[in-house]
Amino acid sequence: MKKFNIRKVLDGLTAVSSSSSSAAQPGTPRDNDVVQETLQSEHFQLCKTVRHGFPYQSSSMAFDPVQKILAIGTQTGALRLFGRAGVECYCQHDSGAAVIQLQFLINEGALVSALTDDSIHLWNLRQKIPAILHSLKFNRERITYCHLPFQSKWLYIGTERGNIHIVNVESFTLSGYVIMWNKAIELSTKTHPGPVVHISDNPMDEGKLLIGFECGVVVLWDLKSKKADYRYNYDEAIHSVAWHHEGKQFVCSHSDGTLTTWNVRAPAKPAQIITPHGKQPKDGKKPEPCKPILKVEYKTTRAGDPFMVLSGGLSYDTVGRRPCLTVMHGKSTTVLEMDYPIVDFLTLCETPYPNDYQEPYAVVVLLERDLVLIDLGQIGYPIFENPYPLTIHESPVTCCEYFADCTAEIIPALYSVGSRQKRQGYSKKEWPISGGNWGQGTQSYPEIILTGHADGSIKFWDASALMLQVLYKLKTAKVFERARGKDEKPSTDIVEEDPFAIQTLSWCPESRMLCVGGVSAHVIVYRFSKQEITTEVVELLEVRMQCEFSEVESPDPGGEQTPTLLTSGASASPQESEPPVQPSTGNNSSDGPRDNIPCLQVRSSPLKQSPGYQVELVIQLVWVSGEPPQQITSLAMNSSYGLVVFGNSNGLAVVDYLQKTLLFNMGMSELYSPSEPYQRQLRSPRKPRQPSGDIPNVTSSMSRLSNLFTESVKKLRSSHLPFCDSNDGSIPSEDRCKSPTSGSTSPCNSDDERKQNFIEKVKVKSRRFSKTVANDFAKMSRKISSSGEQKSDQDAKDNSFTRSRSSSVTSIDRESRETISSFHFCESYPRKTESLVSPCLLVGTTQGSVIMVALSLPPGADQRLQQPVGISSCGTIIRLKGGILTMALLDSTGALLPPSYEPWHDPNSSDEEKLRRRRPASSPSSQEGQDSQFAVLCSEKQAKVVAVPSQTCIYKHSITETSFVLRADVVQMGGTNCIACFCANGHIMTLSLPSLRPLLDVNYLPLTDMRIARTFCFSNLGQALYLTSPTEIQRITYSQETCDNLQEMLSELFTPVETPEAPNRGFFKGLFGGGAQSLDREDLFGETTAGKASRSLAQHIPGPGSMEGMKGAASGVVGELARARIALDERGQKLGELDERTAAMMASAESFSKHAHDMMLKYKDKKWYQL
Repeated sequence: MKKFNIRKVLDGLTAVSSSSSSAAQPGTPRDNDVVQETLQSEHFQLCKTVRHGFPYQSSSMAFDPVQKILAIGTQTGALRLFGRAGVECYCQHDSGAAVIQLQFLINEGALVSALTDDSIHLWNLRQKIPAILHSLKFNRERITYCHLPFQSKWLYIGTERGNIHIVNVESFTLSGYVIMWNKAIELSTKTHPGPVVHISDNPMDEGKLLIGFECGVVVLWDLKSKKADYRYNYDEAIHSVAWHHEGKQFVCSHSDGTLTTWNVRAPAKPAQIITPHGKQPKDGKKPEPCKPILKVEYKTTRAGDPFMVLSGGLSYDTVGRRPCLTVMHGKSTTVLEMDYPIVDFLTLCETPYPNDYQEPYAVVVLLERDLVLIDLGQIGYPIFENPYPLTIHESPVTCCEYFADCTAEIIPALYSVGSRQKRQGYSKKEWPISGGNWGQGTQSYPEIILTGHADGSIKFWDASALMLQVLYKLKTAKVFERARGKDEKPSTDIVEEDPFAIQTLSWCPESRMLCVGGVSAHVIVYRFSKQEITTEVVELLEVRMQCEFSEVESPDPGGEQTPTLLTSGASASPQESEPPVQPSTGNNSSDGPRDNIPCLQVRSSPLKQSPGYQVELVIQLVWVSGEPPQQITSLAMNSSYGLVVFGNSNGLAVVDYLQKTLLFNMGMSELYSPSEPYQRQLRSPRKPRQPSGDIPNVTSSMSRLSNLFTESVKKLRSSHLPFCDSNDGSIPSEDRCKSPTSGSTSPCNSDDERKQNFIEKVKVKSRRFSKTVANDFAKMSRKISSSGEQKSDQDAKDNSFTRSRSSSVTSIDRESRETISSFHFCESYPRKTESLVSPCLLVGTTQGSVIMVALSLPPGADQRLQQPVGISSCGTIIRLKGGILTMALLDSTGALLPPSYEPWHDPNSSDEEKLRRRRPASSPSSQEGQDSQFAVLCSEKQAKVVAVPSQTCIYKHSITETSFVLRADVVQMGGTNCIACFCANGHIMTLSLPSLRPLLDVNYLPLTDMRIARTFCFSNLGQALYLTSPTEIQRITYSQETCDNLQEMLSELFTPVETPEAPNRGFFKGLFGGGAQSLDREDLFGETTAGKASRSLAQHIPGPGSMEGMKGAASGVVGELARARIALDERGQKLGELDERTAAMMASAESFSKHAHDMMLKYKDKKWYQL
């Protein structure tokens, strides 16, 4: 593993930069220096820990049948090794060349890899982090195939020129013995046979080597006599060759989809030619050619027919058919369809000896995006349940969150509901790849990873103890209607593909609340429940958001002046006529722009929700005057307050998910202006133009209401259409902030019964529409019934505010460029003059502004569900360079003040239990001292610490000038806190809190893919991760303690296992010489007999070796002790073996002495002729 040197930085580097800001403000607390910071540079070190997921761009595979370890090579030069569940290892070739073939030294703890850059490498697997012992780089020939016989140290290397070289795997030196292509083929052959595509020795005679050339020629080479015994010619190109275990037959697969079986002693023609997937003509002619059979394996059983497993060979007329693996057993042929193209496959057998009955029990199939194990021992060939976390990429990952040291109860809870989601029909046998041992790490805190996917699914992973296991899968797309065909695709989609893709996540492990933001401008709130329910109607809240300046440019489409409904004055009788009901609730006609329609349609049928996360509320942004809603850029949720806040380039909206109410909906310019509670208009930032002339009366307002209903109610699907202005403080608060869904039950302040009767009639007529539309009328009725004087006053204020705002060029420019980038719920001081702590919301923007929003929560659980939540913007508290990435709050001692939360309770329990469990919102409390909190703010360029409530910057630090920060988090580490940052130039940095001293700065990983920027996230206790490829998660640590303990935490690949005994030759085979013939390869290939190879042919490169790898991986006291213990164990084992050998030699000598003495006594008195 690559080690990183930490650049040590002096602790007082930022003292000069921070002292100026401190001195500039007389209100800065003098006791800031009292905060004791325990984190130092020596507490940090960066290194990779483990990699999870399916090996990206897999290219080759090998299996050790004794150690039961699977190795997979990739096109990027990576090696992934798998054992039992939880035993994984990742290593990388420095060159990055693709791995074309892997060969285990079976039960030796070593692996040979061959790469496309014509190099071979020997890996030592006896250490937890494998290292390269030797490398050999060929200079003049290209490697095409490798073969290492079982229990042999001589590796055969086939090349593109058709030659075969032999390498000693112990010393990684070339032998002088070379099989040249022109000697292997017949002298009469005029063409080159092509590259070597297969090498294998005869299972019964190690001195016979079978060589397959691409052109279709197969040669049986006698290693001792250095000549070809037999040559087998076929017209079609060869892809693979497989032996029968008795060594009398072999099978070749060809490019025309045929299999040829050859008898070793009959080279003239094949003993059998079959086309497994070819159509047999009736006239006896040759079958039609099929696709190439890329690989074939021939495995025998002691009790039944042999197995022949092959990939490819399908007929050309099977257009669109999925890739297949064919299993031929006796007279039956089974075709197993795969989801992805087959890269390679291996048949797992009981014995590693090629000259014995193979007894196959499973087939490992490596696909382009999956790994499948097929059980050959059960009828129907079921697959094994895969214990590895290889389904990360089941749908492309779009976002990722990491939670380390979270509450311990959440993992069992998620596992209990996720275990019900498992598929059925798997093989009942244990997973056959069962090698290795788990690590013995001491870190046992719970870790959870959340991944959001393009199909709208969310997966919860248990990431504790350097392992990864899926706990639970949530499908958010179930909430929406799906288009049945391509023609039925909704025309309102703002994305062409993956309309349900997850864009952002907000999860509270303590309360188990989940909030999801999607690319179709939708937000879904979920609660966790252990009980199954059926939701008849999914709660829906539609939000209308649009930039303010766009309304100045163009009037409202269709000629409807919606504000007249909201600014009506004196009362009058409504029209008596009832308009006809129209079936549409939004304008999506071809003759006008889309308006008030969401991008996705929430399902209207009942929704059965299994135990786990169940939908509480769906929030959707709607189209506005032909403009699609902007995607949500930031999302936050607080279970204690019962609020969800989300923002985009148009502004922000706050939703009360308990009352299903939109509380706050403002554009950026309104946020910058401080306001009193309930004094901002609780509506969309889009403020339609007011008509000229006098204020219309109630009659015209009711007339417009009737006309609006007649025209398909095209403006009413927006749940927060500005029905209640709140710029006048005299309007009762309960009338301003009621939910659209609760408006029908709220009291109406009008005394005019006829107006109320009219509203009731409208509600009856609109029952065929959604509940949201019907309740919008009720909310409108409250607005119409307010007094004319208040309305006139209010409209004058609104119009003046609109004119001043729209005439400001800077405001319009800010709105066109600025976007909400982050949120943080906290309990702090809303304003400088405040002395009481109360619930607040910090809002960060892409222009570096940090805005404080005050929250006023009703006291008590009962009142919280009845009274509205008050919200008011308190203006900007500070500005930073670059967009705001993260915000946090510290107390006066430097301890982190996490957002409050509500302890989890089952939402489907009794109402009494809900009320009893619901914790009332904290009441405002007084704090002693002038500044008792620190606000930690980090942007793309710098970090600042601001004293609260004085809002004085006491520390600041410039993180980068030439680049920008992609991800920043305030994390807990070593009992205290720090800021962790990942920059686009690849640097990972940490800063102390609150003084912002640089503690770590390592150039780790330059940004080469937006995937890394989208998925990189830090967590507590020095943990971080990112998606290193579309299918793999790379976990890293920046903690020195974790790096020191990494050796113990990692799993162990090699375990001492006895090699199975060789098959018994039997009496007759031993008597008549019919058994396997051995070969002294050392005598044949050694330097004494074969001579030295040409030095220019290949270059030997010594690797770091196992000892250097051990030293590099196990630094520190723990590693030294481990090495000393290993050395002592090895020394003791060697001494024990020496004692045993000495005792055996003494016993042998004694026995020999006794036999010699007996022989002397027997023959000493006999004459020579008596002998």
